[in-house]
Amino acid sequence: MNFLNTAATFVNAAIIQGIPLLYGATGEIITEKSGNLNLGIPGIMYVGGISGIIGAYLYEHSVETPAAFWCIVIPFFASLLGSALMALIYSFLTITLRANQNVTGLALTTFGIGVGNFFGGSLLSFFNESGSIAVITTGGYYKTKLPFADSLGLFGETFLSFGFLAYLAVIIAIVASWYLNHTRTGLNLRAVGENPATADAAGINVIRHKYLSTVIGGMIAGLGGLYFVMDYTCGAWTNNGFGDRGWLAIAIVIFALWRPRSAILSSFIFGGLYIICVYIPGLSSAAKELIKMLPYFVTIVVLVVTSLRKKREYQPPASLGLSYFREER
Repeated sequence: MNFLNTAATFVNAAIIQGIPLLYGATGEIITEKSGNLNLGIPGIMYVGGISGIIGAYLYEHSVETPAAFWCIVIPFFASLLGSALMALIYSFLTITLRANQNVTGLALTTFGIGVGNFFGGSLLSFFNESGSIAVITTGGYYKTKLPFADSLGLFGETFLSFGFLAYLAVIIAIVASWYLNHTRTGLNLRAVGENPATADAAGINVIRHKYLSTVIGGMIAGLGGLYFVMDYTCGAWTNNGFGDRGWLAIAIVIFALWRPRSAILSSFIFGGLYIICVYIPGLSSAAKELIKMLPYFVTIVVLVVTSLRKKREYQPPASLGLSYFREER
């Protein structure tokens, strides 16, 4: 029974760790399907998190009794707005100005982390307050689990004890998979990512598809930051608290072979690998750090194997990372 409880606790913790990764991976998959390689996902997740915190803080301090509906809606849309602005910056630089996508993405990550840490450390001083930002009331609403979870015993505690953002992440990934594989606009988006010149010649608006997919992908990734600060830390902000989760999300894109549905299980696997060292007794600090490298090592192995097999369905979009010059058609 102890083993079963420990296994259930581990699975629950792996899912908790995997949800922000799933948001980031799903958003990046949608972006990469258009041919854009957005390495700014970690920065976008930071901005999504701090934007939600700012929205919640301003609302909680503007009313005497915060209402549950507004505690959820205001941070949610604040996060989407902040993430969309970051994705628009990336889109303008790489699609309109045709800047190098790798350099732009890395700069966006540095900028996003700086924005998060700046407001995370300075917001309270604007209101003549001190300490760390905490929106406990809003965090409590986001962390509310399904009402019938406790009545389902160990199953309910393991799989149904999360806030709504956890289930929304899975739903978005499933919808994204359906959209990319079973709709005309999804097919057009994939065509843009494979060969934008041919797609352009076929009458597909390449620029519009790139902009929309990058912005929507950024907004989805930003929700991963919102989940982390509202559900995982229950409304508390800590500078540099995200760690390397944004980079893990990008690694999952490769591990999942650019398939949103595969990203669901992949994210939970990576979440488990991220914390498995906690469940192995007697490990030294050095051994724990080595185990934390497992997600990246597994990603490298998958990348090597898929490259050797050379099957087209295992490869990234053919134009990934390349700017489109219509004059070269």
